[in-house]
Amino acid sequence: MADYNRYGHSYSYGGGGGYSQGPPPSALPAPHMPAITSAAPPSSSSYGGYPPAAYPPPPPQAAAGGFGSGGYRYGSGYGFVPVAFPPGTHPEVERAFRAADRDCSGAIDERELQGALSSAYHRFSIRTVRLLMFLFNDPSSSSASSRMGPTQFVSLWNCLGQWRGIFDRYDRDRSGKIDSRELTEALRSLGYAVPPSVIELLIANYNNGVPSNGSLDFNNFVECGMIVKGLTEKFKEKDTRYIGSATLTYDGFLSMVIPFIVP
Repeated sequence: MADYNRYGHSYSYGGGGGYSQGPPPSALPAPHMPAITSAAPPSSSSYGGYPPAAYPPPPPQAAAGGFGSGGYRYGSGYGFVPVAFPPGTHPEVERAFRAADRDCSGAIDERELQGALSSAYHRFSIRTVRLLMFLFNDPSSSSASSRMGPTQFVSLWNCLGQWRGIFDRYDRDRSGKIDSRELTEALRSLGYAVPPSVIELLIANYNNGVPSNGSLDFNNFVECGMIVKGLTEKFKEKDTRYIGSATLTYDGFLSMVIPFIVP
């Protein structure tokens, strides 16, 4: 029988494809979010999922620019670009997007996204940012691989806030890193019972090929966790009976894995 806890709860990364139950109203995160002190372990019926958000959702507020709740515009009478945010988006999240969107195009590229996220959570590598861009963007968009709009940005911001809370909860010694045991527990809290052999592989991947005594910072935790989550969701599409095995063609295997190999 398959270990159903290995499969996380399906949620949408952002605009069109992927992973969400619908993004919750965004809350203003802090670089070090308070640890979540109580959360029930994932059950086989829930298939994992996120713990409660660390901050209560703020009430919907009208955004600057005259477009009502969830919208704003650039410029003063000419050349403006209307941009709509999800209802209830925290004003600080809107300001983070506007500050990153230096060309006032209504979308941000990978470097602008890197700056926005790094100023709030952690210094993210461009490789991790590219992975997040790939996972959270709408695959039907013509600019899916290079630009991110406000809806996807808010969804990503919310997700990283929740992952920051999970990371801090299992970083018990407050070292800013988690070891293999803590990584196992953190992934299990997301609904993924990753076997020890894979945990060792993940740790080694971020420690010059050496699994022993290795650890991950938040950037690496986000990258490896998103890869585990993304590949699991892809595998679930093939494992329709949830038995822990599936038959893939060679082409299908390559098509599933290669998008997660980020340059």
